[in-house]
Amino acid sequence: MARTARKTMTERQLAMLEFIRDYFKQRGIPPSIRDIVAGCKISSTSVADYNLKHLERAGYIRRHPEISRGIELLETEGRTRALVPLLGQISAGKPIPVPDIESWNPALSADNVEVPDDIVANRKDIYALKVRGNSMIDALIADGDTVILQAVQEVENGEMAAVWLKSDKETTLKKVFREGAKVRLQPANILMTPIIVDARHVVIQGRVIGVIRKLG
Repeated sequence: MARTARKTMTERQLAMLEFIRDYFKQRGIPPSIRDIVAGCKISSTSVADYNLKHLERAGYIRRHPEISRGIELLETEGRTRALVPLLGQISAGKPIPVPDIESWNPALSADNVEVPDDIVANRKDIYALKVRGNSMIDALIADGDTVILQAVQEVENGEMAAVWLKSDKETTLKKVFREGAKVRLQPANILMTPIIVDARHVVIQGRVIGVIRKLG
């Protein structure tokens, strides 16, 4: 299906698909329709919506209209895969304890997950964590999904990251906002409130660069 559809895809639709992939790689979340309009220089949201419907029919994306930023990238024929170490679980809800900072070392992992090669690209220090909880549901990350991260110590405001809280020896998955001497760890769920912590107690463990959906 996708192979036939590619022959009829316009340059605009191909550009939109590439923009969605790049946006997800860089930020770990899908773009909004307005992001696509601005990034692809499209005249209106209705034009973007028309072309997104074509990409969905072609099998490249799945849309979730009830969710903010509800665009999901789908597997396409011919993509190669890489093995990434699975280091354990991370909470997308209330922070959960982690035994030790050394447990984040990929060399200690006995398990691996297969990840599309274009998510890993040329990045180094990539690892995976299984998600517990639904605080990031509006970013299309649900309980049981697996997040793919690059081990970094700094992220831009608004990026999604694995955060270790030194004072509590707990870890959580949230969007990070530095606000003076404090850090706001923001869930992507309107039913949940942010966690505000002293910046001195926050250690960034990794930036989210992709998500593998749970089956079923």
